[in-house]
Amino acid sequence: MTMGWRTTLRDPGVRRRLRLGGLGVLVVVALWLPTYFVPYRVFQFTTVLVYAVAVLGLGLLTGYNGQISLGHGAFYAVGAYTVAILMDAGVPYLLTVPPAAALTFVLGFALGVPALRLHGPYLALVTLAVAAVTPPLLKRFSGLTGGSMGLSVASPAAPAWSGLADDQWLYYLVLTVSFVMFVLARNLVYSRVGRAMVAIRDAELAARTMGVDPARVKTRTFAWSAMYAGVGGGMSTWVIGFLSPDSFPVTLSIQFLAALVVGGLATISGPLFGAMFLVFIPNVSQDISDAAPGLAFGALLILAMYIAPGGIAGLLQRSWVRLTTPRGDGGARRVVAATDGTAGRGRPPPAGSDTTAAVDAPTSDRDRQLRQPADPGA
Repeated sequence: MTMGWRTTLRDPGVRRRLRLGGLGVLVVVALWLPTYFVPYRVFQFTTVLVYAVAVLGLGLLTGYNGQISLGHGAFYAVGAYTVAILMDAGVPYLLTVPPAAALTFVLGFALGVPALRLHGPYLALVTLAVAAVTPPLLKRFSGLTGGSMGLSVASPAAPAWSGLADDQWLYYLVLTVSFVMFVLARNLVYSRVGRAMVAIRDAELAARTMGVDPARVKTRTFAWSAMYAGVGGGMSTWVIGFLSPDSFPVTLSIQFLAALVVGGLATISGPLFGAMFLVFIPNVSQDISDAAPGLAFGALLILAMYIAPGGIAGLLQRSWVRLTTPRGDGGARRVVAATDGTAGRGRPPPAGSDTTAAVDAPTSDRDRQLRQPADPGA
């Protein structure tokens, strides 16, 4: 009987219906959350969505294109201040995010051009320097940014016709923007540009031989990644209503990278899991140890990496492969090993093996063959 339902789950039609059903459940839960929880919990869920958008941008750059950045907190700050300044000038809040996205896109492209000469830790060090100099620069332009005192803006209020509380309205507003950003990222990964990003990450010389222009792809990816961070920062201004240069320390960029690794590097869903970890685990750490919450947070981070070395999304993918694979399928075991990162690199999965749930892992052998992931949002 076990073999029977496992075989049934391998049917593409059944798998597609299950995925659509799971997506429908997630949509219903996402719409239901603010109607059940208290305002503080709704605020936390809204913050998760804000961080998820910023981490998703970093995922495009680091997970899919292989460029390491420790400076996305700077783009996050630029987006936040752009929205705050425009709202303070009387611009409707719904019209403030597009300028923030455009400005951070330009800044990301400008930084991406000199970053072409840098790789690995050298690029990480330069972007870390950008994150370090951003708060002092914001303090110097006090006439525009408010200096050390920061800026305060009114959070968006719920329209009377909505019948919602302010926190619920803000949650749905951020949810809508986040949904659009995730759909755009998924479409980008599915496109030829997404395949070029993965090809450059895995074998830049081979990608160049195949006609891919690494310089153009890298600079554009850096720009898109910065834009996502700017949109996330802009929405954080809606949520918090106050910002100062001290709100964007260097550790914020490191937290974004940690959230990406915990969630899953080359995945679309991973940033959402990582953002949950970033928002909720500090509270758990505080409950574990009031005296040393940082120590408890570090221990939980290490535990998460030990349990899910490929990230939470990778753990779910491996579980799905094992669940839908009949026992005794040697080829499927190789696919599971690929998602674990234990399979030999450069060797494709055996013919006939089910790879639809494994191709999204950052160490997938299928990615190693410079092919487009079959389901990057799985």
